[in-house]
Amino acid sequence: MGQNIINFRKQINDQEFPALILAAGASTRLGRPKALLPLGVGGGEDKKILLDAAIDQGRLLSRDVRVVCGAWYPLIRFRCHSQPSLWLKAPDWHQGLSASLAAGIHSLGPTVKGVFVLLADQPLLDLNALKAFGDAARYVPEQPIAADYGERPGVPAYLPRWLWPLVLDLEGDRGASRLLAEVRATRVDIPGVHEDVDTPADWHRIRRLLSQTDRTARQSRR
Repeated sequence: MGQNIINFRKQINDQEFPALILAAGASTRLGRPKALLPLGVGGGEDKKILLDAAIDQGRLLSRDVRVVCGAWYPLIRFRCHSQPSLWLKAPDWHQGLSASLAAGIHSLGPTVKGVFVLLADQPLLDLNALKAFGDAARYVPEQPIAADYGERPGVPAYLPRWLWPLVLDLEGDRGASRLLAEVRATRVDIPGVHEDVDTPADWHRIRRLLSQTDRTARQSRR
């Protein structure tokens, strides 16, 4: 008698759960294109840039990764080593995060159940926690989920389809943090969310942390 094999794991459909990376800002406080900041800490073989890391993070959540651009486009597209599924130019990118979110959501098809949202400047996100966050969203696709910043929820975040009309009503340089709090999004711990890049000092600090992480990884492989 043959065995009946039951697979309790839900079938993954990346077309239903794409990932958006918001990378449209002008990086005015940094004074240079943030997305093009080099990740290599030793100047050797690693020529990846900050946006490459964000795209790799997106691929932990979905094979359908879309980058929303604005300022510095198409320069960042041609300097990027990791290519996403789609490059999107937000026509009103200068209006802030709300315009980038709108451009990303408007690109999504009718079969999409929800979308993951990432920023391009958080290279120290814990990858195991990020993967667990993605698995949780697929298991409860109607529930908003967001990283816990202590006083508020924030990105990375998962926005189910029913929430999109409210997201599209946002204006200016506002993300969905307040909205996620209002709808009682589930908050999850993703170490590294506080380490983002806004200023040269931020980048120097994160470069030191990346160097320490890289050194530890090399030692563990010996």
